[in-house]
Amino acid sequence: MPKCRRVLILCTGNSCRSQMAEAWVNRLLAGRWEARSAGTAPAPVVHPLAVAVMAEEGIDISGARPELVDARLGEHWDLVVTVCDSAKEACPVFPGPVRRMHVGFEDPAEAVGSEEERLAVFRRVRDEIRSRLIPQILEAQ
Repeated sequence: MPKCRRVLILCTGNSCRSQMAEAWVNRLLAGRWEARSAGTAPAPVVHPLAVAVMAEEGIDISGARPELVDARLGEHWDLVVTVCDSAKEACPVFPGPVRRMHVGFEDPAEAVGSEEERLAVFRRVRDEIRSRLIPQILEAQ
């Protein structure tokens, strides 16, 4: 059986998009890819609406914690994916050869309106991450 490949998913705050992406990769690509996520300027906590919309899909990210990308620089990565333009610009240099990919998504944390309107944005971004990012990672194999 082939070795499980490792992907690091980066965004600025590591509180929404990268956390949802990490969870999707680990759920849908288990055994082929192992994902971790980090941020260039991590938020204090994972956004509660990200936790809520992933729970709707049966995925519990309530125990996740945002972390700084610097803590992951010395690890081996087969692929580094940025999911926001800011992280793409601020992405550090990783030692050794690593493939990079950018697949940008709207920041759901910036959504305004009622809680239901904000949840709708989080759901849309969650679903876009699944439908756009997962196939791109599969192609990177």
